[in-house]
Amino acid sequence: MKTPRRLLTALALACTLPLHAQELVVSAAASLGNAFQQIGAAYEKANPGRKVIFNFAASGPLLAQIQQGAPVDVFASADQATMDRAASARLLAEGTRAEFARNALVVVLPAASTAKPASLKDLAGADYKRIAAGTAATVPAGKYAADAVAQAGLADALRAKWIYGESVRQVLNYVARGEVDAGFVYRTDALIEPGKTRIAFTVPTATPVSYPIAQVAASRNAESARAFAAFVRGAEGQAILQRFGFSPP
Repeated sequence: MKTPRRLLTALALACTLPLHAQELVVSAAASLGNAFQQIGAAYEKANPGRKVIFNFAASGPLLAQIQQGAPVDVFASADQATMDRAASARLLAEGTRAEFARNALVVVLPAASTAKPASLKDLAGADYKRIAAGTAATVPAGKYAADAVAQAGLADALRAKWIYGESVRQVLNYVARGEVDAGFVYRTDALIEPGKTRIAFTVPTATPVSYPIAQVAASRNAESARAFAAFVRGAEGQAILQRFGFSPP
């Protein structure tokens, strides 16, 4: 019987990620990459002898890895819905889940584009033939985008235009390279490529774009996992997040 690709990914992760007591494995949403790298360095400086190993991807695949037994200590997702699924599957240590940041969904254009869309309805126009978004089933930014488009009554008008990415960073790359006419990303992602993309407008979402963090129940480093989550939510972690454009919870 053929082994499912996601299970192979989880098994590969289990083989490559370290299991030493002082090495903490953090699986975090792709949009947290730049900020969490700095937070990890600051945490290691404040806690000599401890090392943080990051695994960045879309929130859905990260959850799948944890479900399949990958040795993860801390999970930080880009939406509450994915963390809800983790909680329902009893994958989180009780009492450790907390919101630590907020973001905003925006539409970005290639920097060279002369288009000036002001709202979602403008994307139905002829100037926008290819529009990128994350796959809604696995990428929270894609789900926020799909919900916003549906709420605006534009699902049918935009259906043939979608180009899907496996993460919000892949969507950003599509836009930065001019491979699409517009894309849905988080505001913090748009700030990463200021010379290659520009924000057209902020997309209204039915629920806030909020980020939760939690210790994974199967963690072998419970104390370090709780300490890292507390550091993210503390003054130094929050200052780093805000420098990268995140808002406090």
